[in-house]
Amino acid sequence: MNMASDLLKSFYLETFGCQMNMVDSEWIAMLLGTIGYRQVATPEQADLILLNTCSVRDRAERKVYGHLGRCKPLKDQRPDLILAVGGCVAQQEGLRLLEKVPYLDIVFGTHNVHRLPELVRDVETRRRRRCETTHYVGPQRLDQFPQRDASAAVSRFVTVMQGCDNFCTYCVVPYVRGREVSRRSGDILAEVESLVASGVREVTLLGQNVNSYGQKGSGDLSFAELLRQVHAIDGLQRLRFTSSHPKDLSNELIDCFASLDKLCPHMHLALQSGSDRILRAMNRGYGREQYRERIAALRQACPQIRLTTDLIVGFPGETLDDFEQTLDMLEQVRFADAYTFLYSPRPQTKALDLADPVGAEEKQRWFDRLLVTQKRISGEIWQQDVGTLQEVLVEGPSRTGNGQIYGRNVWGRIVNLEGPQTLIGEMASVRIRRCLNNSHLGELVDNDSGEN
Repeated sequence: MNMASDLLKSFYLETFGCQMNMVDSEWIAMLLGTIGYRQVATPEQADLILLNTCSVRDRAERKVYGHLGRCKPLKDQRPDLILAVGGCVAQQEGLRLLEKVPYLDIVFGTHNVHRLPELVRDVETRRRRRCETTHYVGPQRLDQFPQRDASAAVSRFVTVMQGCDNFCTYCVVPYVRGREVSRRSGDILAEVESLVASGVREVTLLGQNVNSYGQKGSGDLSFAELLRQVHAIDGLQRLRFTSSHPKDLSNELIDCFASLDKLCPHMHLALQSGSDRILRAMNRGYGREQYRERIAALRQACPQIRLTTDLIVGFPGETLDDFEQTLDMLEQVRFADAYTFLYSPRPQTKALDLADPVGAEEKQRWFDRLLVTQKRISGEIWQQDVGTLQEVLVEGPSRTGNGQIYGRNVWGRIVNLEGPQTLIGEMASVRIRRCLNNSHLGELVDNDSGEN
């Protein structure tokens, strides 16, 4: 196939799940570009349809099969259309996915993104189906990708580690993402410097458990030391990180919130349950008191910090008393927001073998109570912003579609406002006028006006 025909090829990419998948999708798009594929907006336009998948919840996995079903008529009409599935469902299912979906062409796992051009070429030239789900060991698995394009970006994710060694009894991540591997600090710093030189103003350091960075022999710094070095890069205006495990939240890392002015005063710290008994059954490695002690230390170091969390309702063996202890923790800690989930059985996890006597209807009632409680607390916290003057990093045109622009405040909350497109990439002083369910509405303040 010659280059002229290659340039006419197109791909449609849909991403499910976490920020790690979003970064993987950026790499996927770049790698496909190296073999002459351009991205298009709809699957009907594409010569290659690729789903980058998530298997953390059963619902996310089922969604993938639904999307593949909707692709079948396109494949029937155009047999040369290539269908590919990557990410966590691909890693989890492997060859079974090819068996379940006979019109699927490519399955590639979480450690095999760099092999995608080879796999696509093989399907194009030899018309044979391919499955690659090998797990690679060692930091070299993070060295397989080209430098990402940062043009027109204001905020970007930067991967610092991958994988997880915690083996929480409900979680499939260690099985689909592999064991923890930390990226070399020099490579991370070089990427951040390149992004900032291209106009990026905010970076979020990303990993399944970033605060264990460097603890398993593959990193050369502690995570707190890495934060300090990234913080020192000229031109960077804001620094964030996600996600963190409470058992690995060190005093050294907490001190960063007091000493690093670019580090945004926000932390996502998964609680999962407020019951010590359930936390032990989940193999979380901490209890209520340890979690509360870490929160107290964070707030002492940085009084303005706001916290978000993950919560699971209906873990096998959970009782009403266990659930009410979770509600009690919500009232005590007062999270600004929470990602809440009904327990979802996942393959290979130890929780599959636990007795689960509570019915789905009862679990749903608990879940509804949790949502009501958290919605009230979130509303009380975010309502405090109304009338305040905040620094908003403007990221682009608002999705409201009414000509507004949008950015985020230091806590990551979206703020929509009227303003010129020339503010994109700049810090804007914004007066918060309204608090909505998932965002703020603000008004641009003219710094020359003397308003404060």
